[in-house]
Amino acid sequence: MTQVRKLAHARAGDKGNRSNISVIAYDSADFAVLSEELTAERVQSELAPLIDGTVTRYDLPHLNAFNFVIEGALAGGVTTSLRMDAHGKSLSFALLAIEVPEKS
Repeated sequence: MTQVRKLAHARAGDKGNRSNISVIAYDSADFAVLSEELTAERVQSELAPLIDGTVTRYDLPHLNAFNFVIEGALAGGVTTSLRMDAHGKSLSFALLAIEVPEKS
């Protein structure tokens, strides 16, 4: 097993109580592994302690990337949350820590 961070990097943004995380694979072999393992359901399950909403995954195969839109992700939003760090950036680090099988 390996962490997603070994296969990809991430960019995050947030608006209100929604986080938008892009996961960009380093190469097409990594994209294939992530396509199988990093489903919307898996991300929602792994981040469940941190989020209250649904996760939608958009595939961007020509970019070897995915865009995850996470509802109810920021405890009300950056300006209203009492969390120490209520930004999507923190969620992207949690997403990169998910373990997936190593590519063969």
